[in-house]
Amino acid sequence: MLVVKVELWSGGVGGLHEPIGTLHIGNLSNLADVSDYRVVAMEVANPLTGEPPGTADFKVMGHPRRQRVWSLLQRACEEAMKADWVDLPSGRRPGPKN
Repeated sequence: MLVVKVELWSGGVGGLHEPIGTLHIGNLSNLADVSDYRVVAMEVANPLTGEPPGTADFKVMGHPRRQRVWSLLQRACEEAMKADWVDLPSGRRPGPKN
């Protein structure tokens, strides 16, 4: 499984970082040369756009595994933009329940 964490570093200072999104990308095809992937995307609320925190569950199908990781990440991001996002209750951050 690949886990991609997106953080905002205010002023480029690592000590002032804040997580804003995560992708979990898991292979569904037993590592076949051309594989299908399940992706779970999560993002926190965005006060600039007014978007609430949300999550989306979708697939990347038929991806050639011999490509660079950036190719899979690009496809996952493209699918995330088209996915049906589910708004989370106000104040709840995406991810596992504590």
